[in-house]
Amino acid sequence: MMLRGFETIDLLAAGLKTNVIRKEVIANNIANVDVPGFKRSEVSFEVKLKRAIELQQQIESEPPLRTMHPEHIAKRSVPNIKDIRPTVHIDYLSTMRNNGNNVDIEDEVMKLTRTQLHYSLLADRVSGKFSEWNQIIRMA
Repeated sequence: MMLRGFETIDLLAAGLKTNVIRKEVIANNIANVDVPGFKRSEVSFEVKLKRAIELQQQIESEPPLRTMHPEHIAKRSVPNIKDIRPTVHIDYLSTMRNNGNNVDIEDEVMKLTRTQLHYSLLADRVSGKFSEWNQIIRMA
């Protein structure tokens, strides 16, 4: 599957938004590291996006179905990648300390650093994409 320019920008924008949400969630986890009974949260997005892209590729590579009646076989619809949204999940299953709190400060700081680096990478790609378009416009 080859992404067109606007699809690429949409995916990059979704990644930037996800990283902003992830940074807020991680900051909340860190702020509550000493609160008894606090359960850490996580953001999931990339796995859902990967599944949607793989399904889209699979559907696009299948030969088209020909039916005699529109209700005979349900056609699989191509998922709209723009509809994929990040979701926040609370981890109720683990415990780090006797007080019920499950925030591992070292892990959260590592995730925060990775999120900041990932955000910078995505912002750089958006900037690069707009620079490409700017050059194309100037050549026209």
